[in-house]
Amino acid sequence: MNKGLKSFILMALVAVVAGAAGAWGCASLMLRKPDNPSLHAIVHQELKLDAAQTARIRDIETRFAPQRTTLESEVRNANRELASAISASQGNSPAVQSAVDHFHVAMGNLQKATIAHVFEMREVMTPEQAETFDARVVDTLLEEGGR
Repeated sequence: MNKGLKSFILMALVAVVAGAAGAWGCASLMLRKPDNPSLHAIVHQELKLDAAQTARIRDIETRFAPQRTTLESEVRNANRELASAISASQGNSPAVQSAVDHFHVAMGNLQKATIAHVFEMREVMTPEQAETFDARVVDTLLEEGGR
């Protein structure tokens, strides 16, 4: 094997490993429990919801829980698929690219559903509560994103 081909294969392998590490890190960050208050804590402890709002929010959360579980499971499955493709590959193969694409779709679906859930809960709030809620959600996103 010539030197140029060896260098290319080594560079491709490093890129694949770096990409996988980044994908794993992103999934870990998205699926872990953050140190700052959870969305649940913000809604139920900081917003001073009345009884009717609390009941409506609990219904929204109850409906979302199975969807969230399914979507998080899909992210974990996509992550395992990526790990398997990398371990079976000699480089940035079509199987690796397919697994990366699957992972991105799974993460995107989780994020879109979570954002829809956030806005559904927001509809239950008074304008003042929504303002506080929005500020806390934005702060949390900025803190997790590394300002």
